[in-house]
Amino acid sequence: MRRAEQISRRLKLRHLKVLVAVAGQKSMARAARQLAVSQPVVSKAIADLEGLVGVRLFERGVRGIEPTVYGRALLKRSVAILDDLNASVIELDSLADPGVGELRIGITEAVGATFMPVIVERMSRKYPRLKFELTLADPRSLLERELRARRVDLIIARFPEEIPDDVEATFLFRDPLYVVTGAAHPLVRRRKLTLVELVNEPWVLPPADHPIGALIVSTFRRLGLQLPENSVTIGSATFTRSLVASGRFLGVLASTFVAFNQSGSPIRVLPIELASELSVSVMALRNRSITPAAQLFIRCAQDVVSPLTGAGGRRRAESLARDRVRLVCS
Repeated sequence: MRRAEQISRRLKLRHLKVLVAVAGQKSMARAARQLAVSQPVVSKAIADLEGLVGVRLFERGVRGIEPTVYGRALLKRSVAILDDLNASVIELDSLADPGVGELRIGITEAVGATFMPVIVERMSRKYPRLKFELTLADPRSLLERELRARRVDLIIARFPEEIPDDVEATFLFRDPLYVVTGAAHPLVRRRKLTLVELVNEPWVLPPADHPIGALIVSTFRRLGLQLPENSVTIGSATFTRSLVASGRFLGVLASTFVAFNQSGSPIRVLPIELASELSVSVMALRNRSITPAAQLFIRCAQDVVSPLTGAGGRRRAESLARDRVRLVCS
């Protein structure tokens, strides 16, 4: 009998649960409290598991108990196994009623401040027994720390580069960038403008390592221009919108902020052509099953953002900003 078959016959789910708990808590005692068992039970489970696989799984480090290279390898698979088991149980429950259960979704600040509340409000109204757990982070952290670690079921984010091979993406819409300012800014009355004319204006811009910041840098460089020196640097679309609404600063916002985020002082899109955009997608791990509730969420997201997917570009965003259209999902 092969070694893998021998181990699989003797391996128990409690071994994997203890492994994950000890790795997360970095302590046998804390893991025992988390699992509501005694510390000797935890210690024995780890000893049994090490005897079963034939290697040492933990060692003591400066910050507590740390997994060895063997422990990290087994931990990665253990998290996936337990997550798949939990997802299977949830899927069994949701097959009878897809509107029951929990959705764990990772979102960026821009998504959370624009169309995500619309999706949650509509789905919560239609499926009141569906729970949402939302995690807010930057796109890279959502992918690496949340989705690949199986802490969330889906993420919604904008990526200028190609989608990784281990991720399955459902495209929502292309998110063009606009130069914006407050309604009281004198440039709002201009029908034609170029970036060259705006270099010396005060700007609020994201840093160069931000997805939108990188596109802005490439746009200025393509035109042979230096980035504006009189600028505020921050990677927050919410802050950018608040500052440009004052009427002194110029900024760059994606179409979602122009279309959805119209509370408070209004902003206006300036007639500047920025040949830059990002793709907004719902992403899941490729080899991980999507629950019926998650499928409902994806369909609702597609309905909510449908006004941004048609032709019309700037006119569509400006119309949404002006009329503050009530967006719904079916």
